[in-house]
Amino acid sequence: MMKLVSILVPAFNAERWIGACLESALAQNWLRKEIIVVDDGSRDATLQIARSYATTNLKVTTQQNQGASAARNRALSLAQGGYIQWLDADDILVPDKVRWQMEVAESGIDSGILLSGSWGGFYHSPGRSRFVPSSLWEDLEPAEWLFRKLNDNLWMAIESWLVSRRLTDMAGPWDESLSLDDDGEYFARVVLCSLGIKFVAKSRSLCRRGVIGLSHDFTLNNLKLNSQAASLFSQIRYLLSLEDSPRTRSACLRLLQRWSIYFYPERPDLYHRVQSTASELGGTVFTPRLRKKYRWLQKLFGWRAAKKAERGFRVLRSLAAGKWEQATDFRSSPPRKSSRRAWVSRFRGLRS
Repeated sequence: MMKLVSILVPAFNAERWIGACLESALAQNWLRKEIIVVDDGSRDATLQIARSYATTNLKVTTQQNQGASAARNRALSLAQGGYIQWLDADDILVPDKVRWQMEVAESGIDSGILLSGSWGGFYHSPGRSRFVPSSLWEDLEPAEWLFRKLNDNLWMAIESWLVSRRLTDMAGPWDESLSLDDDGEYFARVVLCSLGIKFVAKSRSLCRRGVIGLSHDFTLNNLKLNSQAASLFSQIRYLLSLEDSPRTRSACLRLLQRWSIYFYPERPDLYHRVQSTASELGGTVFTPRLRKKYRWLQKLFGWRAAKKAERGFRVLRSLAAGKWEQATDFRSSPPRKSSRRAWVSRFRGLRS
């Protein structure tokens, strides 16, 4: 019998995207699936829209706002599947995403193997997603995967993974104390528990680009800074537990140097921890420097103003790219409750 796959969707104030997201989940051509949506106390129409899609295999529940990780844990507690597919409410699965990975899963490989896939980014139109391979898009041993991630400061979309129940149980729940890079910490932990990563190139997901993360945070919110730091230190610990060598220590030092600018000078406590961790690794983190074109602002107005200007430019660039894509693409989002055939045809010819 085909294994049941649980597609888990945490949602918060996602009324603009939740319909297309659920359409893509329902359109998965792996027939034995359940879809669980957890509304995390949305203040818009997210819950009402999600409920309009409810069927025998799409369940919707709600809770008070507790954050994405708490919503994911709630969804996981309700899941019955032997494999877990995570899906953020603003992202999309290509119709055969799950099927390609499940065919590999059912080919006889050990359930301790973690399945990954390719993902593309888009601003407005999913059909214009661009797939840009990284060094993580390969079959890799856990230590090698974590080494490459930290050494090159890489990221894998949440949707790109398909995780067996065995690995899900071994990794444990999402860390609800994290509000930023919770996915980086969680999947590094899943990789740590795995026997290896199997990359399935044909298994594709689409991720909406937006203005998120520390690089776009004007206020450098302390909660987010704490979360980012905790995630970084956890991932360093996971890598070194698998391989403590000159190359992995070098990768950890590179990562600390890259991220130190987000803690300096606003959070001397976190920056001091970065420095002390670097010292324990046998290296040094140098005082961060802004890009050359922003250093004159630093001299005139100080670090904080110059960093805000740099982040502001990134925000404007991202918004401009999204507006340009929207203006040059007259194809609308898929109609509500469209057929699976419409979804399949929509995602043919995605560019790589």
